[in-house]
Amino acid sequence: MLEWTGVVCVLVSVATIWSVLKYLGAENRSPPLCRELEVPRRKSKRCASDRGTGTERPPEGPPEGPAESPTVAMICKPSALANYLLRHCPSFYKSESTPAWDWRASPCAQTVVGAFWPHDSAVHFVRDHLQLSDDGLIALDWAAVGAAQHKRRTSSNSTSPILLIIPNSFGKITRNVRKLCEAALGHGYLPVVFNRRSQNGTPLCTLKLQEFGDPADLREAVRYIRYRQPAGRLYAVSESTGSGLLLSYLGECGSSSYVTAAACLSPVFRCQSWFESGPTWLFHRALLLYQKFCLSRYKTVLTELVHTDSLFSSPSLRSMEEVLFCQAGPKGPPAEGAWEAYWERNDPLRDVDEVAIPVLCICSRDDPVRGDPRATLPLELFEGNPHFFLLLSSHGGHCGFATPDEGPVLWSHRALLEFFRATSDFFAAEERAKQTAWRRGLGGGGKAFRHRSVSTCKKLPVCSHNIHAIYNWQRSYTR
Repeated sequence: MLEWTGVVCVLVSVATIWSVLKYLGAENRSPPLCRELEVPRRKSKRCASDRGTGTERPPEGPPEGPAESPTVAMICKPSALANYLLRHCPSFYKSESTPAWDWRASPCAQTVVGAFWPHDSAVHFVRDHLQLSDDGLIALDWAAVGAAQHKRRTSSNSTSPILLIIPNSFGKITRNVRKLCEAALGHGYLPVVFNRRSQNGTPLCTLKLQEFGDPADLREAVRYIRYRQPAGRLYAVSESTGSGLLLSYLGECGSSSYVTAAACLSPVFRCQSWFESGPTWLFHRALLLYQKFCLSRYKTVLTELVHTDSLFSSPSLRSMEEVLFCQAGPKGPPAEGAWEAYWERNDPLRDVDEVAIPVLCICSRDDPVRGDPRATLPLELFEGNPHFFLLLSSHGGHCGFATPDEGPVLWSHRALLEFFRATSDFFAAEERAKQTAWRRGLGGGGKAFRHRSVSTCKKLPVCSHNIHAIYNWQRSYTR
């Protein structure tokens, strides 16, 4: 515990020094990366084009100075939904700039504060343990406010939307996750945090840990949430490396994911190379030490599965992942080619073409954990896939995105909540237009409907989770 405290102190010190260097002008000039990312941003300007909308033009973003990169850039494939988002999501083109002397201008400070700084809030969690089909356990933490008891019910008729939050793959419930729960409750959501096996105090009942991108446990959790809250729409948010699990789930399930829309905060896309190269040294050591600390409570049980001496002496995140999941047999050495095979079945982007819902990814150019945006951001995904939208901010660190006048809600949290509201409104308008066209065809169809029975004209009940009935994807994304 003392070692972990020492690492946190070192990170805070480095973040402070970084802020001082920025104040002294160490980063006054715009880096070459910002100029390189101007090309995709110019492409994404087509998303804001006024395609026959008359007076309802999309609002203009903040003016760009000659030597300063844009505060927020939206990168996406042009579509009707993209234009709608730009018109109805102010956070997509408005983000307050941070003075150079402010601590928020430091990406390291943003990352450290967002991950480790305590947050005083009235939000508390009520835990449900869910037993899986293989007798394993995961935990679902339902967020609540005040002293009112959160009744455990097997089912509810509440129509409040559910916000499923997937923390990072190391199980750390950060300050930003708690702030997101607080903001979601204020907007009428029912937030629930997904905890993997053995993480965040969840008992380890089987000799099995969840692989990085294995969505089997998450799939059972979604089924349970739908059983408990069948009338509420389901939205999903992931943080950091937890985005690998969410993207894997959305890709494997496709249009059967039962998720209305999703968002990823500071996602790590190229996970294999990230594990191989790792983040900057201090963050790498902090993550490695935290994972060893979490697994140490199961050291006796893990002895039956792996060489615990090799596990707890691992010098890197990659070597620890190999010891846990890439062995030839119980307590055996890593098998030849097992590392590549592991990522073939765990790469978050392996089934990305099957994702069938809108996904918003919020990233910053100065992310010290994800790494260089030129090598870590798959811009071609956002420019070619109409389901993915990228908000790229100039500053924010890793899962930080704090601004001087943020108030109780972070800019990234405002953006994703606006995104969820706007996508729901967009598809509701699409459905109304579809029903209106259907009624007009029914009323004036004449011979087309003359010989049809009355029963065929009845409006059939539509499940709120029926993706194909609610979302006319072909029409919405190709006009």
